[in-house]
Amino acid sequence: MTDTLTPSRRGFLVGATALAGALVVPLRGAAAVAPGDGKGGLAANEFLSVGADGTVALALPKTEMGQGVLTSVTMLVAEELGVPVTAVRVSIPDAAPERFAPIDTGTGGSTTIREVWKPLRQAGANARAALVGAAARRWKVSPATLRVDNGAVVDPASGRRLPYAALVAAAAAAPLPTDAVPQPASAWKVIGKDTRRLDSADKIRGRAAFGIDVAVPGMKIATLAQSPVFGGKLAGHDAKAAKAVPGVTAVIATDDCLYVVADTMWNAKQGLAAAAPTWNEGANANADQSAVEAAIEAALAKPGVTAKTTGDLAAARAGAARTVEAVYHQPFLAHATMEPGNCTAHVTAAGAEIWAGSQVPADARKAAAAKLGLPVEKVTFHNFLMGGGFGRRLETDMVERTVELAAKLPYPVKLVWTREEDIQHDIVRPAYVDRISAALDKAGKPLAWEHRIAGSSVMARLMGDKFPGVDADAVDGALDPLYPAAARLVTFKQVESAMPTGWWRGVGGLRNTFVIESFADELAHAAGADPLTWRLAQITDPRARAVLQRAAQEAGWGKAIPKGEGLGLSVLHIWDTYIAAVAHARVDGQGQIAVPLVTIAVDCGPAVNPLGVKAQIEGGVIFALSAALFGGVTLSKGRIAQSNYNDVRPLRMNEAPRVVVHVMPTDNAPGGMGEPPAAVIAPAVANAIFAATGKRLRRIPLQEAITQA
Repeated sequence: MTDTLTPSRRGFLVGATALAGALVVPLRGAAAVAPGDGKGGLAANEFLSVGADGTVALALPKTEMGQGVLTSVTMLVAEELGVPVTAVRVSIPDAAPERFAPIDTGTGGSTTIREVWKPLRQAGANARAALVGAAARRWKVSPATLRVDNGAVVDPASGRRLPYAALVAAAAAAPLPTDAVPQPASAWKVIGKDTRRLDSADKIRGRAAFGIDVAVPGMKIATLAQSPVFGGKLAGHDAKAAKAVPGVTAVIATDDCLYVVADTMWNAKQGLAAAAPTWNEGANANADQSAVEAAIEAALAKPGVTAKTTGDLAAARAGAARTVEAVYHQPFLAHATMEPGNCTAHVTAAGAEIWAGSQVPADARKAAAAKLGLPVEKVTFHNFLMGGGFGRRLETDMVERTVELAAKLPYPVKLVWTREEDIQHDIVRPAYVDRISAALDKAGKPLAWEHRIAGSSVMARLMGDKFPGVDADAVDGALDPLYPAAARLVTFKQVESAMPTGWWRGVGGLRNTFVIESFADELAHAAGADPLTWRLAQITDPRARAVLQRAAQEAGWGKAIPKGEGLGLSVLHIWDTYIAAVAHARVDGQGQIAVPLVTIAVDCGPAVNPLGVKAQIEGGVIFALSAALFGGVTLSKGRIAQSNYNDVRPLRMNEAPRVVVHVMPTDNAPGGMGEPPAAVIAPAVANAIFAATGKRLRRIPLQEAITQA
């Protein structure tokens, strides 16, 4: 079965068949050499090929969810093969993790460029060397004298030129080079150049294919209601009333969910409303946000599991001139992606076929197979563009729900979550409470540093009995902050609640940056120092110092600004990226916070697409500022109280700041850009609010916190 999206609707997506008939040399088998298959194709690995017609095709080894990797990854290929970026045919392949080894096809943790940088450039270099070698043999010259340009091999000495189409068969018939040298930075013509996103035009014109756009022959549409209380069960429903709604074809109940299937989404929704499901709410019916926070706070008084310890904490404290301590609160956060949950599936006696957008297509395929009791090879998973992920589509529950329903139907079904269902059954970012203290010497230098972290553990849910007691993600960014101390202790205390928790655009690194960079500001003021001066006196890492100084300089740090306004700093090193932010905040007489300007300096190594880096930063600022000012979902009577964008509130257009970005490319290894921009915003804004008002905010959301300060 194939989807019925038209070629124009699919736009730039050309399908995984671009690699058919190509010579295959997997990355993990560097010594493997094979002849061509008679069709004239050349493949440097199982996702990069040059076809018999000279067309370069790339099966994207990572998933595109709005972060721009479709463009940046394509740029790496275009650079090595000497073709325009727009000439590379890009497809989103089916889930097949073995095909892409050693690259992990999961997308998250700001890993894409860091993971594909070496293997994909190497693959491109090998393909280029094969084509150049074929031309050199034909012309009887040294390959070192030749170069590639615009899809052809060129001999500068004679002016001769052979397009790839004329060389592919000969290149594929010979042993493929395995250790060709990628293009040096001095020769780059694509990497480091501002490049417009390859998918933008199709998205703007409505031609790009997202999971929610899938349509297959005979398909019906379904929606669902799950127990509003986490852990509750379905008690009853009126199937007869639901089936009386025009277009409704099936009403299917499970122990904790009710599905209504119809010819349209509207009719499915109307049928679900008519079914009026009732619930046995279970043990979590009285779970409440205040009780959750109280339990986390109480846990901080108890010994946690040690994540890191260095030096003698007691001795360091004994010699201190002063001690500073603070407690920070951060809420549960919903993902609220623009594209709500959806998945399409068809389950038959032969197996299952699934269409969806997933950050972990291989895991989703395995989860579907397990749910259906099928061998994984009996499940085909077609991955699609995503209208936002932020970690939500690292989970496989949407796919599992869909195949559960599809297994009970004789036709394909698309299951779509309503916005309310999507938010109220989110797998949210954990809520945390942190107690952090530092003992300072007379000059304000930290001698002892203790950081206690308490909250839910995502890793414990995933690891089960193998969980070691410390959630590595929850302490990410806290173990080695930029501020040295002779003695350091970091602990973690797991505190679970009724709320299921998961990843949210860099869980640990983001939340720990809010704590550490807010606390750094407190330490600077306790020492009677300017926050920039104090940080520069402590930070020894030259790359961190460079981005901090650049951001401060560009923002006009130290300049006179009107009363009620302030500048705040934040800096971090995480995911191989260094980034600093200066937020300009304004607080009016009614306590309303506005952030008119954010200045960012970033060193992420070689910026593959500086324009894409800037876009990631601008989007990250808006995303994180929304969460910092207004974010948080709360547990009330065992359920999430919020339901849509009216109370999971993004910034409005008139509230969005101007974002000024300074990209500082270096020759270090590439860093991640998906999450660092989001991590530096909350502390920079909180510090700016303190500069403007003298109110120290240690709780998110900041807009709510300032009214209570």
